[in-house]
Amino acid sequence: MTSVPCIALIAHDQKKDDMAEFARRHRSKLLHWRIVATGTTGGRIQDAAPDLNVTRLKSGPLGGDQQIGALIATGEVDMLVFLVDPLTPMPHDVDVKALMRLATVYDIPMALNLATADILMQTLTA
Repeated sequence: MTSVPCIALIAHDQKKDDMAEFARRHRSKLLHWRIVATGTTGGRIQDAAPDLNVTRLKSGPLGGDQQIGALIATGEVDMLVFLVDPLTPMPHDVDVKALMRLATVYDIPMALNLATADILMQTLTA
């Protein structure tokens, strides 16, 4: 394992613009983190802040949520920001719930909305 902390960033379709703006707004702190993100979300983050260290995994419905879950279970993810759109149906709802359960079981900080994500970022040094 690396000494660089890792944050997982995931955003539902209607929240991808918010995630890109979140990454841009917190760029100076995120520069000190390794970022893992589901496919499209990771691309949007890279477009918004090209100097961030982003590893893009598969799209959420194609296994990206499960890839991040595995990283949480192996202790490789230190924080999760998952911008959920509660007003849009989630065809892969089971995967979403499993990911949230893993973050809870492994006791890592998890934000499901921008207000909480911003508070988590305020607690970071850098």
